[in-house]
Amino acid sequence: MEELLALALERPEEAVRRAERVLAEDSDPLARSYAHQCLGIVLRDRGRADEALAQLRQGLRAARHSAIAGRESDVRATYGATLVFAGRTRPGLAQLDRALAAAEGTVRAKILMRKAGVLAILGRHGEARPVLRGAVAEMAGAGDAVWEGRTRIWLGHIELTLGHVEDAEREVVAAERLLARAGATVERLTAVTSLADIAVARGDLAGGLRSYAAAVAGFEAARRPWFEVIELYVGAYLAAGLAGEAVRLLDGYREAARLIPHEVPAFDLLRATALLATGEPEGLTAALRSATEARTAFRQQGRRWHEARARLVALRVRTALGDGQGLGREARSVAATLDRERADEAPVALTLAGRLGRGEERIPLWERAASYRTHPNALVRAGAWHARALAREETHDRGGVLRAAAAGLDAIDEHRLLIGSSELRALATTHGRELTSLALRHAASDARTLLRWSERTRATALAQPPATSDAATIPASLAALRDNGRRLAEARQEGAPTEDLERERRRLERAVRAESHTLSATTAAQQRPAGVEEIVAATGDTCLVELVDVDGVLHVVVAHAGTVRRRVAGSTSEIAALLGPAGMLLRRAARGRPADTAGLGRALQDAVLGEAVRLLPDAPVVLAPTARLHGLAWSLLPALHDRAFAVVPSAGQWLRARARSAPEPGSAVLVSGPALASGGAEVPVLARRHPDAVLLDGSRATLDAVLAHLDGAGLVHLAAHGRFRADSPLFSALDLADGPLTVHDLERVRRAPYRVVLSACESGVLAPVGAEELLGLAAALFSLGTAGLVCSVGEVNDAATAALMVDLHAALAAGSDPATALLDVRRRVGDDAVAAGTAAAFLALGV
Repeated sequence: MEELLALALERPEEAVRRAERVLAEDSDPLARSYAHQCLGIVLRDRGRADEALAQLRQGLRAARHSAIAGRESDVRATYGATLVFAGRTRPGLAQLDRALAAAEGTVRAKILMRKAGVLAILGRHGEARPVLRGAVAEMAGAGDAVWEGRTRIWLGHIELTLGHVEDAEREVVAAERLLARAGATVERLTAVTSLADIAVARGDLAGGLRSYAAAVAGFEAARRPWFEVIELYVGAYLAAGLAGEAVRLLDGYREAARLIPHEVPAFDLLRATALLATGEPEGLTAALRSATEARTAFRQQGRRWHEARARLVALRVRTALGDGQGLGREARSVAATLDRERADEAPVALTLAGRLGRGEERIPLWERAASYRTHPNALVRAGAWHARALAREETHDRGGVLRAAAAGLDAIDEHRLLIGSSELRALATTHGRELTSLALRHAASDARTLLRWSERTRATALAQPPATSDAATIPASLAALRDNGRRLAEARQEGAPTEDLERERRRLERAVRAESHTLSATTAAQQRPAGVEEIVAATGDTCLVELVDVDGVLHVVVAHAGTVRRRVAGSTSEIAALLGPAGMLLRRAARGRPADTAGLGRALQDAVLGEAVRLLPDAPVVLAPTARLHGLAWSLLPALHDRAFAVVPSAGQWLRARARSAPEPGSAVLVSGPALASGGAEVPVLARRHPDAVLLDGSRATLDAVLAHLDGAGLVHLAAHGRFRADSPLFSALDLADGPLTVHDLERVRRAPYRVVLSACESGVLAPVGAEELLGLAAALFSLGTAGLVCSVGEVNDAATAALMVDLHAALAAGSDPATALLDVRRRVGDDAVAAGTAAAFLALGV
């Protein structure tokens, strides 16, 4: 009858049928004890705790009459564990101790494992570890592979929680092999989940997400609850900067599954943590409510380890809500509790306690947090270095602040090193936002130091090519999304309903995005930030203007002719108020309406450049704006309108673009997409001027054809409607004959085209994410290695764009770089307001 208990975990529906048949047909107390125990396990795992306990009490009565040694103890142990899961911790532990007292041999070892698992759930890891070690030894001696595997998984969980990563991996790998050999498919998924957790702890975030996804799919296929996977999966999402996805994952699970009582506060705590991480004000009130409810429930269940974490989240939420007054004592208490455990959360708790404390209390708390600087987890180390930087700031040690910030950002770089997804690499910098702000504040007084730190902390994700750039095959989800895009385009043209196709598109986008998150980096090489002297030497006759946001005020660093100078311009809030009107004026011009840009241009110049405009020489300008200013139509500024200027994400990106060798002349590709108002009028003209160019128009402008010819091309002109997706920048797209070409598609190009002209509306709009990182079509091309782009940052007029593009290519063919070519275009438009507005919307990015 032991197989009935194994079935309860592996195939619960079959287990229920067999158990009910036993109870209906068999009066033997032994058989009935197994049947009731089996039903109790299944009901417990389905969240029906009261029914489970009723079955187990009947199982206990049957076991007493079975006259089989150890049978009653085994059922009692299941009963005790179920009481704990039902939130009745004290009587549950009492039942487990009573079961242990009467058990011997293998039965005792199994009960030891269950008790240790309960202790782990309660957060009493130090007590659980020796119990599990003893149980493993007894299980191995008894030759029970399944129970030994279960026990090793629990031991691995304990070792990892205590920070012993190597020991944890050894135990879980052994468990996975044991369970695989025994055919325990579902229980093996628990081992896969633990290995995912270990991968994340090692810094392999992509590998962890891959394993979590496999475990979730396995549990769903087996129709089994998988809350433990969700707990760990959410943690990985938060480490990846995907707080919104974490909230959606939790909410989706809550709708689909029934939580058992001991899972409810754990769920509430997870959701509070995820809501806090989103940074959205409307989520903070719900986060505080969830954290408070979790704290109360954990205390009632005697789960002090978890209670301390709920207290910390509640403190963080209240502080974020501006309600931190009078919380110093509570913060110190929580910090002391977590510090005694050497918990991963301790540096955060100690740092918060320092911030909420009074003068003389702050530095000791921050220095205590800094003692975690050698922790194996990179993000924990980064938090410790942040605390050290705060301590040095308190003593006015500027050099100490910058050294600590550098070490903390190095730890975050290590965290990002194995991530292949460009989105996750960018989002991971969120963990360093406070360190970056602290460093820039202390670097701002010196122009060269500020330039060095600005380069250290911006557009770092673009320095590494996407992990898909050499992939030989297209994932099924991306292929399906392409097909969906083709069918959507056809339906729209025919006026057919698109609701079902739109739902399918959203589902496929989620699948593509999730799959991209599991990519590991193709190389662990880390690009070093550009040095100040290297930047200054490269400027030559060019003037570099780098904009840096320091505590909400824009600082302008100007490097030219061997000098680096700094001026302070306007506030970021003042500038933000001008961006909307600038976009509105471009839209008016594109639609043929009068648009006087002179007054707004002067206001923008005063706010963005301020007195630094006087430092600009009569020379070409390379402009490295903040991430949020990348989409500004920079030629609206009077100082830039009549000079050649290029926009770059960073000076380092500019240097990399300059270092790329131009290909042999003649490798041009011309693409004309569907449904353009102008019909892509410039493309036939360009084709006549470039007879050797590859022409892809009409039905030939397909995804596969365009991607194949993009590979290594010298010059690519893409005339196609574009859509920028602020909600998911990697699905920003250009419309081709058979569907949209997205950033996910672009990232599969093996060799970057040298220069690209994108004539579509908003083709150059980039989404600011993380800490000064960028995502979008142009960012994808930069990360691949494209040296220069011409693209628009607003709505453009199709007819005016066609004429503009012909002039632009004429200048490029004559040997001008994109910045100079665009200057020629702006000078040609004369009094044509539509042409002028269209020209203003285009930028030269790179070289």
